[in-house]
Amino acid sequence: MPIWTVYIIYSGKRDRYYIGVTTDIQQRVKEHNTGLSPYTKGGTPWTLKHREEFKSIEEAYGREKFLKSKKSRKIIEKVVVSPDVRL
Repeated sequence: MPIWTVYIIYSGKRDRYYIGVTTDIQQRVKEHNTGLSPYTKGGTPWTLKHREEFKSIEEAYGREKFLKSKKSRKIIEKVVVSPDVRL
């Protein structure tokens, strides 16, 4: 059974965060940094700032949706800086 990871990466070039879901975090970050993801293509290099693991795809996508729905840089930075704080 795969482990699902919700991740937050950061681009200093764009000064932006990106939130996604994957089962292979190393491969996914590599894809972001080699231009294989259209949304993140122009922001390389991307740095992994945070990750959370889930046992099911439903949980992972639920968490991703929650984080993206906040549309707030302050919320994202709070999660990145204080990973033990669950929002």
